[in-house]
Amino acid sequence: MASPYPPGGTFFDTLKRNFTAVPIDGAHGDAVATSEFLEAAESLTTLFDVLGSVTFTPVKSDMLGNIKKLRDRLLASPSNSLTLQDLVLNELKEKKKTATEGLLWLNRGLDFTAQSLRRNLTVPAEELSASFRAAYADTLKPHHSFLVKPIFSAAMGACPYRADFYAKLGDDAARVDALLREWLDALERIVGILTAFLGRKDVNVK
Repeated sequence: MASPYPPGGTFFDTLKRNFTAVPIDGAHGDAVATSEFLEAAESLTTLFDVLGSVTFTPVKSDMLGNIKKLRDRLLASPSNSLTLQDLVLNELKEKKKTATEGLLWLNRGLDFTAQSLRRNLTVPAEELSASFRAAYADTLKPHHSFLVKPIFSAAMGACPYRADFYAKLGDDAARVDALLREWLDALERIVGILTAFLGRKDVNVK
């Protein structure tokens, strides 16, 4: 299957923002810049278009819905929401948690995506559907109702063949691999930061 990008181009060149370009302030508790994070998360959802099946629409819609909750909060209280940590803590002070719960579910979706792709890179002989199913079981499935699980399970089964998927990311396999790993490293770092933060006693959102 031919790449849809110009020669040497990749999926990662089309992203509005890469996770590698999301500012993280290590001097202030690894504070993650809200606006840039939301741009990178929104860009990630286009990966589900590359996967190519309409069964991934609910997955993408769920993530975009949670991104909207966070963006609405950012727009409503910009000075108190410059970082994700500030956004959450200031919202909780107001006895609200719409955006906070949005971040929790968005982070779970990002973790699912990261674990799926990491497993597939680590196990070169494994088809994408198997990697996605394994990651789903470890991330989102425990939190989904019996009504939602079949929808996501159907999406896992609709994954394209491994070779077709990577071809869709670009025709230069070595460049695709390097950029995917770089993007994935940055994504995993942010997921780790947010998972630890959302699990703090003063946040404690489930």
